[in-house]
Amino acid sequence: MGPSMLVAQHLSKVVTSAEGELTILHPMSLALAEGDSLAIVGASGSGKSTLLGLLAGLDQPSQGSVTLAGHDLGVLDEDQRARIRAEHVGFVFQSFQLLDSLNALENVMLPLELHGRADARDHARTLLERVGLGQRLTHTPRQLSGGEQQRVALARAFAAQPAVLFADEPTGNLDSHTGERISDLLFELNQERGTTLILVTHDERLARRCHRHIRLDAGQLVSPLEAG
Repeated sequence: MGPSMLVAQHLSKVVTSAEGELTILHPMSLALAEGDSLAIVGASGSGKSTLLGLLAGLDQPSQGSVTLAGHDLGVLDEDQRARIRAEHVGFVFQSFQLLDSLNALENVMLPLELHGRADARDHARTLLERVGLGQRLTHTPRQLSGGEQQRVALARAFAAQPAVLFADEPTGNLDSHTGERISDLLFELNQERGTTLILVTHDERLARRCHRHIRLDAGQLVSPLEAG
């Protein structure tokens, strides 16, 4: 196992509501190495997406720390955290989050152009061919099925060769057959590129494909970090 890519120590999240303080995530710690994969499972409202947001630096913990790709996110401001994400992190979401005004090729080219890649077009085309969309380069999201949109999203997520990939319910809006194909692609691309994968899912079969998994219930860690 390689060096640590992501380390969370005593991480928790508490918010203030009309009823007083509400603990969304109770203190927990975990560490993932380069190339590792982790599934975060649990029912709706268990704190899965909150944990993912904290690990990715999209949200600030109430207590604890996150070190991502060697950077302590707690000592950085939002612009600095955004820079770390741009340099080291990829995302795949349940809702695809493609830009409707861009076609498939342009959606995948975008992160490459932001990184100043001169070969953005060729690299994006290669990735889209890899996910089986070589004939759909000029189609906009509205002209693509849900499964095709998620394949574009996968190609975009891997485009900048992220060290860490966060996937939040990547098959949640897809039928079972299409979801299985997307899962296969996700793990194939992840293995090829040696990224560290953090996956939030309701799907136990998808979770079992990860090296390790944790289970949350009402913000509590009820099944500790263990092999899948």
